[in-house]
Amino acid sequence: MPLHRSSQIWPALAAFALLLGVGPAVPAKATAPEGAVCGSNARIRPGTPGVQDPNDLAPGQVAERERALIARLEERAKSGKALTFATVTVPTVVHVISEDATRGGGSVPDSMIQQQIQVLNDAYSGATGGAETAFAFELVEINRVVNPAWYPIVYESTAEFEMKSALRKGGMETLNIYTGDLSDSLLGWATYPQAESHPTDGVVLFAESLPGGTAGIYGEGDTATHEIGHWLNLYHTFEDGCAGGDQVADTPAEATSASNCPVGRDTCVDDPGEDPIHNFMDYTADSCMFEFTPGQATRMSSAWAAYRAP
Repeated sequence: MPLHRSSQIWPALAAFALLLGVGPAVPAKATAPEGAVCGSNARIRPGTPGVQDPNDLAPGQVAERERALIARLEERAKSGKALTFATVTVPTVVHVISEDATRGGGSVPDSMIQQQIQVLNDAYSGATGGAETAFAFELVEINRVVNPAWYPIVYESTAEFEMKSALRKGGMETLNIYTGDLSDSLLGWATYPQAESHPTDGVVLFAESLPGGTAGIYGEGDTATHEIGHWLNLYHTFEDGCAGGDQVADTPAEATSASNCPVGRDTCVDDPGEDPIHNFMDYTADSCMFEFTPGQATRMSSAWAAYRAP
């Protein structure tokens, strides 16, 4: 429910103080099953080290984004619009991009897509053991496109831009997911939210990372959970290393991405807490991931209010 200007902005900015590390951290760890990443810079398919993750940002880029986010929240408060949402149902369109109509050519079945939506709803509701977030995902359309010119999907290529420009549906509140084979052995990438609508907005996934896919330790659907976290404005838990650049106070600092679900890993010994290896925004295997934190849930809601709310 919208609040008046005077009462609206300060709770949101107080919450932001917590996210920026000014307030007290919120404990949010639980136990989880054990379950990996090859290379230090990308959540990629095993065996292909050294590929840069499109969602890695430089510290200056993070700082610029944070200033823009606070400015957007202030603008929304002054206009009398809501800054928080108890629940958000995200309309979701899945575009299956394939070379031909076969599974080997990228044409994954409807059943895998439906299972993927269930994985997302379990993760974002807290059913897997983490914090409950405001978000649920409703599959409104599966759009199948056979086009060899768009296959594989190549990051930041002219073909990717053409594909998204031709296919994207809905406003900023609509999640467009594109599945297919991907360039550079990437498992996926996403756009961060921004002030203006753009045809490239959305999430790209390696088709075989959907539940039941052939991506091995990345074949349970949590690549989508991770990439949609970026789409909702979350950074990696190891962003800017031990400086804690993910802008969330209740995710322990982590120097580098984790691999193989290591028990007791602590790469920032001068900071409290072991590495957040079970967090969806690390790089561990799908079987290792199970949580968002309360701070991440708040950050996603704030970003929704700032950028994606109709």
